[in-house]
Amino acid sequence: MAETFLYLTIGTNDVARAARFYDAALAPLGLIRRATEDTEVGYGSPDDPRTRLWITRPFDDKPATVGNGTMPALVASSRQAVDAFHKAALAAGGTDEGAPGLRPYGPAFYAAYVRDPDGNKLSAVHEGP
Repeated sequence: MAETFLYLTIGTNDVARAARFYDAALAPLGLIRRATEDTEVGYGSPDDPRTRLWITRPFDDKPATVGNGTMPALVASSRQAVDAFHKAALAAGGTDEGAPGLRPYGPAFYAAYVRDPDGNKLSAVHEGP
């Protein structure tokens, strides 16, 4: 199976704060922190040799800003994982952008939406029973 993308970056103005949030929010989705640097942290699946999600200070040293209309949707293995993602994200300093539930994008499109402490919007989605 070909990968859809090599990696994705999300900007932050506080790497330590972002790491605490993403460590908690991504754990229910089976993603682990694979890299820790002064300017970024990286996450991936334990069975993937690549780090595919980077939370990073912008390369140009200007403040990170939120992209209007930008939202990574992360795969969840179950509806329970979506619920756990939402709960963990809120407990780790995120804000609610849509509680877990079915959405009109398909008969089994179950999703939750949050914003990280920098204001970036994320989703966790499970498509199935």
